[in-house]
Amino acid sequence: MLDATDKNLLKTVADLEDLPQGAYNIRKDGKLLSRSTTANIDIETSEKQDGITVTIAPGTVNEAVHIPVILGKAGLHDVVYNKFIIGENSDVTIIAGCGIHCGGPEPEGHEGIHEFIVKKGAKIKYIEKHYAGGQGSGKRTLNPTTKVFLEENSKVEMELTQIGGVDEANRVNEAVLAAGSSLLVTERVMTDGNQKAVSRNKIILGGENSRSNMVSRSVIKGKSQQDFYATIVAKAKSFGHIECDAIIMDNGTNKTIPALRAEHPDAELSHEASIGKIAGDQLMKLMSMGMTYDEAVNIIIQGFLR
Repeated sequence: MLDATDKNLLKTVADLEDLPQGAYNIRKDGKLLSRSTTANIDIETSEKQDGITVTIAPGTVNEAVHIPVILGKAGLHDVVYNKFIIGENSDVTIIAGCGIHCGGPEPEGHEGIHEFIVKKGAKIKYIEKHYAGGQGSGKRTLNPTTKVFLEENSKVEMELTQIGGVDEANRVNEAVLAAGSSLLVTERVMTDGNQKAVSRNKIILGGENSRSNMVSRSVIKGKSQQDFYATIVAKAKSFGHIECDAIIMDNGTNKTIPALRAEHPDAELSHEASIGKIAGDQLMKLMSMGMTYDEAVNIIIQGFLR
């Protein structure tokens, strides 16, 4: 069912050696490859056959669901619409991601639109990795959209990572928070060559004592380009922070634009941004320990992207 290329992609984007235990939905080249459900996690194909609906029962804890996508079909641009309904007082992990293997001159791409409805008191950790590889010359694109609606006292932690090999990426993250809810988004992106990545984020703090923290880490190599936009809108007494840091190497370019909008007198919003290069003293220290220049750079970058 899974060939060597499939297994390599699944290992890279979802840390899977083979089909996982528990609930999962694996999509390959625009079609369902394999699916499994549990007593507490149901997965159904959407009515339009263009995605899935994942329903997690109230009170579900210590369970995970894997929903990776792998592509290797020349000329395919795969589009999916996935919906997640997270039951009250549940605590689960969702592992997503997309891996592309390009073997020829034709383009390949994936566009995943994910909508999360997180019920009262629920907690989720969402992990998403994107990667593209292969020896082909075709353009590889990934355009994810994530929409999160947090009900009262719910909590969402999102880890969004673009590992490498993606020629063009356009990411959109949107969230609306009710009273007492919290959101942590950590985005890590590395580009090289002539690659381009754009991230657009909007968080609305709609309920009293809602909290959000948006963290971006970018590494820009070669002649690549990254643009990061983040806006927090506070409509109630709430707390929001944006933190964006970028390392530029070679001839890369970066644009970072954080924005804050307070529509309530008790809103507390802040942001910080930095763009720079790898510090020379860090390189010297690692190279004095016997590392080559490239090894030292790699160690610093991996630490920065953690």
